[in-house]
Amino acid sequence: MRKILHLILMAAAVTLAVSCNNNGNKEEEKPETTEPAPFAKGADIGWATEMADDGIKFYNAAGEERECTALMKELGFDAVRYRVWVDPEEGWCGKEDVVAKARTARDLGMRIMINFHYSDWWADPGKQNKPEAWKDYSLEQLCQAIMDHTRDVLTALKNEGITPEWVQVGNETSNGMLWDTGKADPNMANYAMMTAAGYKAVKEIFPDAKVIVHLDHGDRPDLYNWIFDGLKANGAEWDMIGMSLYPEYYAHEKEEDYQEGEYRNVTDAALANALALWQKYGTPVMIAEVGMTWNKVDESYAFLSELMTKARALGDGKACAGVFYWEPESNPAWSGYAKGAFDENFRPTRALDAFKN
Repeated sequence: MRKILHLILMAAAVTLAVSCNNNGNKEEEKPETTEPAPFAKGADIGWATEMADDGIKFYNAAGEERECTALMKELGFDAVRYRVWVDPEEGWCGKEDVVAKARTARDLGMRIMINFHYSDWWADPGKQNKPEAWKDYSLEQLCQAIMDHTRDVLTALKNEGITPEWVQVGNETSNGMLWDTGKADPNMANYAMMTAAGYKAVKEIFPDAKVIVHLDHGDRPDLYNWIFDGLKANGAEWDMIGMSLYPEYYAHEKEEDYQEGEYRNVTDAALANALALWQKYGTPVMIAEVGMTWNKVDESYAFLSELMTKARALGDGKACAGVFYWEPESNPAWSGYAKGAFDENFRPTRALDAFKN
């Protein structure tokens, strides 16, 4: 009986896939020629409400106090990205917190990306832990839980009049998600079923939202071709390919070996990969995360400026949909995370001028 259920769900996942004519995932087809949406200049500020609750105050370069989201807009960002956890211990990045943050962004006229981790905490290439409530679920139950959770959060946003432009189904799922059931290396078909479940749920609530499948190491075409060939072969679909780009992480095996200016090698490799992916699958790339050490101000500004200029021009302006900085409002004094772009006084560094310029 279990085998029969599995086969039925596999067939359903394939049926759910949009035809290649709609998806544009056929290799022989040329990328879409329709005019793309404006290039997104984004900030992932998932920590914003938690920092405010902790008493952190944000200031612009003139020393004037600002609410975090409003400050992002003042700095030239037109979009924000928020992660969603299933049942976070303290509530941060749970449904209610995400709706509150998105309401603020909506009121400021900013574009919104929702990023489902499908975990109670961080999901990334090193860990894709099932939510505690899902830990004993079968594959079929996990797919249903993905759909239910996705619908629940997106419906809460819709009820507030909030319409996300993009929705990620999984975060940096470079080896699948919801391990070990959805680990891509041994179980690409399982991972594809989970992705199909997330895609279907998004489209039920927001048919026009662009669904993103997001990986790390944008400079590794082998990784992207493996994952997206695997998803395609197993009937999954996507509207955009999400990419992380952290030059100091990716230039060497050890980050401390990074030398000034080496961001160019990583950036050029990632953009070449993005162009090839667009040409192969017909779906644009969103650079969903970037970052550089907060006190390398000039280096970071040069990196971001070059990245933004080249990304905008990629594929005659159609291959890359935008760039999002990951947690620019942070600094090591509060989070321990060193790749934000605010100084010790919670003022933006010059690095972020790249988004204004």
